[in-house]
Amino acid sequence: MKIIGIILLVVGAIGLLLGGMMFGDIGIAAWIGAITAILSGVGFLSVNKKL
Repeated sequence: MKIIGIILLVVGAIGLLLGGMMFGDIGIAAWIGAITAILSGVGFLSVNKKL
C-alpha cells in the first residue's frame, strides 16, 4: 500500500504541473484529477500506518 500511495502522490504532482500548461476546461479537469490522485495517495499512506 505504501508503494501505491507514493505512486499516486507522484502522478498527482505531475498532473498539477501538466494541468497548469493546459488551456480552459481541460486544465481544470486535469487539476481535479491530480488533486484526487494526491488525496487518494495520502489516504493510502494513512491506512498503511494504521495497519
